[in-house]
Amino acid sequence: MNPFDYVNSINFTKKNLMKNTANDELAEKDYVPFLTNKSLSYFTDTLLYANEMNRYHFLDKKLQYEFYLNSIRKKKRFAKWAKADDNNEVMMVQEYYKFSPQKAKAALKVLSPKQLDIIKHKMENGIKND
Repeated sequence: MNPFDYVNSINFTKKNLMKNTANDELAEKDYVPFLTNKSLSYFTDTLLYANEMNRYHFLDKKLQYEFYLNSIRKKKRFAKWAKADDNNEVMMVQEYYKFSPQKAKAALKVLSPKQLDIIKHKMENGIKND
């Protein structure tokens, strides 16, 4: 089963996917609490439920799933997942100055395009920053 089938059943269908299946133990094993918590954290009406399950992460998967299933109101919810930016300039500044990702992002705000071109040229030619 797809992990998002569980999220869909919690949000919309309200059908318990862990009961009366061909293999209830396998259905419970397929449930991924992290993905469910992350999916439900995108919505204001389910955020507190997700936070509560993060606090009680040690509970059985079946118990967590049934908490969501019986607590969250039926509603069609969809959100695109936030993804990390794949920014080559950040990586370049990070490597050139030996900065952390946060410092490299801050440095990008003050570096001019001309300075970035110089850094890029030096990186391509193997010239190190001293």
